Formats: sequence, C-alpha cells, structure tokens
Amino acid sequence: MTDFEITHDEFLGGRIKLYQPSKGYRISSDSVFLAACLTVKKGEKILDVGAGNGAILSCLLARIKVDATYHGIEIQNDLIELARKNNSQNIEYYQGDVFSDVKECEPNSYHQVVSNPPYYDKGTVTNSPYETKAMAFGKSMDDLKLWIERLVRLTRPKGFVTVVHRADRLNDIISVLSQKCGSIIIHPFFPKQGKDANRVIIRAQKDTKGLLTLKSGLIVHKSDGTYSEAAENILRHADHLNITK
Repeated sequence: MTDFEITHDEFLGGRIKLYQPSKGYRISSDSVFLAACLTVKKGEKILDVGAGNGAILSCLLARIKVDATYHGIEIQNDLIELARKNNSQNIEYYQGDVFSDVKECEPNSYHQVVSNPPYYDKGTVTNSPYETKAMAFGKSMDDLKLWIERLVRLTRPKGFVTVVHRADRLNDIISVLSQKCGSIIIHPFFPKQGKDANRVIIRAQKDTKGLLTLKSGLIVHKSDGTYSEAAENILRHADHLNITK
C-alpha cells in the first residue's frame, strides 16, 4: 500500500478519474498531450516507459477503443500500484528501470514506445521533498541520451518512438534518434502567442530515412492565461492531436 495520501481526480472533462499522490508527482498536461497524439492499430503492442501512475495509457484508452497490447514500465512501486488501480483490466505494468532490461518487455518488439522522461538530469536541480516528484523530475536520471537509446532499443523495426520533453533538450534527443530513426516530427508547444516553445513532442520511426519535419505546433494559453481553444479541446474534450498534418 502507498504510504502517502492520494486524490481521485477527473481528467478529459470527467471521462476518467485517476488516482495520484496529493503531494509530489501530479499528472501534468504534458502527459495528456502526449496521449492525445497517439493512434493505435488493432493488434499492436504499445509500451509507456516511465509510466508513473498510468496517466498516458489511461488517457489513451479513454479516447480510443482498439484491441491491442498495452504495457507500462515504472521504477517506483507506489506509482505502479496507483497505475494498476487506475486501469487494471487493460494494461500490464511492470516494475523496472529503463536502463536495465525488463524481462516481460522484449527489445525490438513494440510497435510504439512512448515516454515522458524526467526533465532534469541528476544533480542539476534541487530535489523535491516528495519522493515521487523527485524521481519524476530526475533524482536518479543519469543520462537523457541513454534513456532515448533504450526507447529505440525496445521499438521494433519500422515502429515509432514518441516523446514529450523540454524544448531546450531537443538537440540531445534528436542527436540520439537520428542515429537509428528517420521521419522525425517535432511538434512544439508555445505557452502563449509570441513566446518561445517550452515543450515539444518528438516522433521518430525506427530504421527509416525520412526527413525531419518541424510542425507549426500548438499555443497552449491565451493572453489571459486560460487555455486556447485547441488545448481546451484536447484536455477537456479528449480531442485527437494530429501532429502529422
């Protein structure tokens, strides 16, 4: 059992309710946006690496109803417990470290591997006093590039790696993906009109040589701080985010 207080909160306009720690790691819009850009075909295998409490796959399954295999890897046992509680019937979660093999998750076997990696490397920011948040923000994150390499390793040939991360780490991510992937799409998120992008979704296809494409992206907030219509439709109405158009 978890040794911290949890809340049971609505997402996607009440379409789902998810358990999460009341303090520490909390589900962010980044995870919802990442889930919104995914499409799944019948029979595919999907893996979320660093799954936390299962927000990405739970939001995905709230939007689509496709018979596929859904797996998640998470190192924190407390968060795996919440992930299983959030969507125990359709997703298998395994405790493991992305930097080591997880026996249930074979390399080169997933049609899609998705991840919201920790945003900071170990020692670059002050750790949160809450363990779940400290881990999610990079308490034990030695190398983002190695994390991305592991995602590619788990992906089958012609499969897709999709990641959401800070815009200022784009170079690190692309430098790894471009070694074994092509057809890379960069979809930026701008906090407001006229502001630099602070988040990006990056999608790449393994063992292809397609060109890199920079999309026009999405403005998240209006000038008054409320969500833009496009962001609102994704976050509240479970709209699909088409990052390929």
